[in-house]
Amino acid sequence: MNADTIFAVASGAGQAAIAVMRLSGPDSSGVLAALCGRVPPARRASFRRLRGRDGAELDQGMVLWLPGPGSYTGEDSAELYLHGGRAVVTSVADALVALGARPAEPGEFTRRAFLNGRMDLTEAEAVHDLVAAETAAQRRQALRQLDGALGSLYGGWADRLRLLLAQQEALIDFPDEDLPPEVEAQVLGELASLQREVGAHLDDGRRGERLREGLVFAITGPPNVGKSSLVNALAERDVAIVSAIPGTTRDALETRVVLGGVPVTLVDTAGLREASDEIEAEGVRRAHARAAAADLVIEVNGVIEPPPSLAGGGWGEGAWEAAQPPPPNPLPQGEGETRVRLLVANKIDLGGGVPPGAIAVSALTGEGLDILRARLADVARSLTESTGPPPLTQARHRAALQEAAARLAGAQVADLPELRAEDLRLALRALGRITGSVGVEDILDTLFARFCIGK
Repeated sequence: MNADTIFAVASGAGQAAIAVMRLSGPDSSGVLAALCGRVPPARRASFRRLRGRDGAELDQGMVLWLPGPGSYTGEDSAELYLHGGRAVVTSVADALVALGARPAEPGEFTRRAFLNGRMDLTEAEAVHDLVAAETAAQRRQALRQLDGALGSLYGGWADRLRLLLAQQEALIDFPDEDLPPEVEAQVLGELASLQREVGAHLDDGRRGERLREGLVFAITGPPNVGKSSLVNALAERDVAIVSAIPGTTRDALETRVVLGGVPVTLVDTAGLREASDEIEAEGVRRAHARAAAADLVIEVNGVIEPPPSLAGGGWGEGAWEAAQPPPPNPLPQGEGETRVRLLVANKIDLGGGVPPGAIAVSALTGEGLDILRARLADVARSLTESTGPPPLTQARHRAALQEAAARLAGAQVADLPELRAEDLRLALRALGRITGSVGVEDILDTLFARFCIGK
């Protein structure tokens, strides 16, 4: 158990009607008794006058006593519901320090909850994600993880691995014993099945991570087609300077919006053309870089007048492409590129042709913007929605699972039983790093429970 008793304001900074002060640690009952005269009944809000060591009244508020282990941290804890004035909060904090408590470090309450077995690491991470959630979709994902769905998935895999390791250890240590001959075949079959499940979990399009971190949509295209006007219209505020002068945007400008319940960063980029100076050349380079890293590239073009050969005759198949030459500095499409692209034709209020498959809009009048927003929302949802098992949400989870999958693959082709066992141990350790729970005792318990060793 931690020796220190800690406290912190849990209701955020700034003046408010009520401030919540949390207290946790072995001396919580003594500190609480000194502060309000006596420890109130457990888990029942009680009105108390709070006083300092000199007897001076600090505040009148509600006090909640939460004895361990049935508290958030698993320790004796308390919550003080104070008036939210800065002077009140400061005076109570000073009194707690005088009584032997210390201010908590960032995340220390949740850290203690993990160390005391109240939650695993995935649930602890979900607490942070829930506090940081900007949208309902992020909230739902964090709550699902906080409920233990992700930890249960990884814990189930770890249980299966422990059994496989126990069986493999038995094959190594007792080769002459009367063990079922099909044990090794079962081990290899289960290994292959487990590797497929981990691989399918990894092959999720990074949906959970994308939802947690937010998507990036880069807006690209030649100069003077209204990219900045489109960003301002989608953000519903002035983010970028708009001018009729080509090349106004020289750097990448960002703004945060919510589309389809998903946080999205819109990036306005410099016009793609042969640069006229070093500054514009750097802007074009940055435009390429931001587009290459984006989840969606919105390619904006302006409408154009038909060539004389088509005047009055309409736009036939391929006519628009023939009438508009490719930009001199186009956005490259790499080999095997899977990035989502969306074509938008802006300035339809000026008339002219719209390329096939493009969404026609006018950032000036607002025409077509509802259709564009709906399409962008569909893309955002398609990139983040998941069904079935809970998705990966953290880069560290992905790294650990990739290592586990590699070890499972190695175990299936290991030349020696001892090498297979080592790969299984390393795979189990990798899974344990995600939840924070793995140890030798778990393997020993499984080994002795499943096999009659020493009989």
